[in-house]
Amino acid sequence: MAPSVGISKRTRQGNQELLLSNTGSQAAAETAPAGQDTTNRYDSRCPSHSPVRAQLLPRPPCSARGAPRLQLPEALRLVAAVLGGCTPAVRYVDVRCRALPAVLALCAAAWSCCAAGRALERDQPFRPPPGWVLAGRVSPEHGVQLTLALRQRGTERLARLVRAVSEPRSPQYGKYLTMEQLRDLVRPSPATLVTVLKWLRGHGVEDCRSVATLDFLECSMPASTAERLLPGAEFHRYVKGQRSVIRSPQPYSVPEELAEHIDFVGGLHRFPAERSVVSKAWAKEGMESHGQRAAFHLGVMPSVIRKRYNMTKGDIGLLPNNSQACAQFLEQYFHQADLAVFMKLFGSSFAHRTEIDRVVGHQGQGRAGLEASLDVEYIMSTGANISTWVFSNAGRHESQEPFLAWLLLLSNMSALPWVHSVSYGDDEDSLSQVYLQRVNVEFMKAAARGLTVLFASGDDGAGCRRVPGGNHTFRPSFPASSPYVTTVGGTSFKNPFLVTTEVTDYISGGGFSNVFPMPDYQVEAVRSFLRSAPKLPPSSYYNSSGRAYPDLAALSDNYWVVTNRLPLPWVSGTSASTPVVAGMLALINDRRLQLGQPPLGFLNPALYQLRERGHGGALFDVTQGCHLSCLDGTVQGQGFCAGPAWDAVTGWGTPDFPQLLRALTAP
Repeated sequence: MAPSVGISKRTRQGNQELLLSNTGSQAAAETAPAGQDTTNRYDSRCPSHSPVRAQLLPRPPCSARGAPRLQLPEALRLVAAVLGGCTPAVRYVDVRCRALPAVLALCAAAWSCCAAGRALERDQPFRPPPGWVLAGRVSPEHGVQLTLALRQRGTERLARLVRAVSEPRSPQYGKYLTMEQLRDLVRPSPATLVTVLKWLRGHGVEDCRSVATLDFLECSMPASTAERLLPGAEFHRYVKGQRSVIRSPQPYSVPEELAEHIDFVGGLHRFPAERSVVSKAWAKEGMESHGQRAAFHLGVMPSVIRKRYNMTKGDIGLLPNNSQACAQFLEQYFHQADLAVFMKLFGSSFAHRTEIDRVVGHQGQGRAGLEASLDVEYIMSTGANISTWVFSNAGRHESQEPFLAWLLLLSNMSALPWVHSVSYGDDEDSLSQVYLQRVNVEFMKAAARGLTVLFASGDDGAGCRRVPGGNHTFRPSFPASSPYVTTVGGTSFKNPFLVTTEVTDYISGGGFSNVFPMPDYQVEAVRSFLRSAPKLPPSSYYNSSGRAYPDLAALSDNYWVVTNRLPLPWVSGTSASTPVVAGMLALINDRRLQLGQPPLGFLNPALYQLRERGHGGALFDVTQGCHLSCLDGTVQGQGFCAGPAWDAVTGWGTPDFPQLLRALTAP
């Protein structure tokens, strides 16, 4: 006779814990006082059609023995089947007691003696960024945190669904998935879940957390255990100033039996990517050498942006159920006091908020970061009076990847802001193929839920790298090159003293992916650019069949920012243009929601149809200027140049807000 399995799922709500019953996607709820552990008891001998409603029961007696909790997702369906055929609809299980450890122990030997393995990310370069110094190997008992990306199902169906809900001409347009529907589409197979569970148990790993979509696991363990779990890995500490990370300079592998169930393991190789805004107050020589910069600029501020993009005093958010967000990484924090000072100095011409409504993650108390301040102040200037969240992903654990932690948050929250602005990027060639493809699926998941995700295109123009043989090629940036995000480039005023037409900002990132093929929504526009551009770099420098970016642009030069209560001028970069565009899109969502329309969701299919639908005036066409690239004898530092319609420097151009609003709210 099979024993019962104790099951629980708790979420924090105010000062109580919400206990969810196992009734499929329509979970009933009861509340228990904070701090009291409640367990949804489910007997695995029961018939599979009748889950038991949650009961407020005390912690099972075995938990008094203090064994750690392993919260692994619906692998437990299969485990329950092994124990007696019951398949409860559960998300988390307590595997510390009863017969379950004994069942798993029968499988443990299969993993403990496995010598052969397969490298999952053989192509992942290990290159500590400049400034990171090796400080030595960590002690065997030092704790590390690994993120296991479990193999998903239904990704082809997910891609078809994203096209359907994002294409304005589709009958499915705007019919986004709920978190439960998305989970049911992509969650790993029972075989994947139970195989990974057995493997972890066989190595004594019990401190793990899942996400709502069941396709990631975050597990904590001693470094010695991680090195046995992933043969080849060696954990070392690297330091840069006051910061430190733990990484493995050696490739890792998993048993052959696991290779088909895990895409990659995060927390081993990738260093936190650093993208900093720049202050051109200290870069006059570089500016003058390109012939496109004046030595003095009065500065871009909210009133300048709103005037340039034809935003009026009445263009503010009105609905309480609309929100926007930006993400900050690498100990980059904003200060509420800076936002208040900024709005007092620069926000007098429009209604605005002076506080962030929610911080998700750790908000430090140290000095404010310039980039974090820039993101918050300008998304709240164009997206004025709209509820704003900040996702703070500082990488507090030395083995954590901050960007990956942000993706996990998106996979674990059922209620999210509709628009996300992210100023983050890395070189495509610095990341493994499996990592790139899996992160791209995470953006597909966001699109399926109706989220609009914008990324900065980068501040290195077309980029440059030397390939084997000594030749140069351009160097695309990721996630800017993902087909499922909207990428924002940068511009400057043609006359540095006037609010007038814009030209290319020479640092604006743009180009063609070497990994992702060109998506259908942009084929016609990009091919037209490649046919009509008067001067293109040699074809050996870029992949003309790859995903082309950026998609649109905004001013990115010479901003005023308040940080640590001090107004700073001449702050520049696509980290400035991205929150500006994000705020406008959040404001358009506000109008759409007022009209009973769904949020914009993944913007690109609609964006690339604006001209075809008679809304070509929704964006100011930027036709002058080129961005930088390889400083060699062939291209001589010049990448792509702006031109009519779409181009690989400024995309479709910069927003004319009232026209864009009209275009994106038209039936």
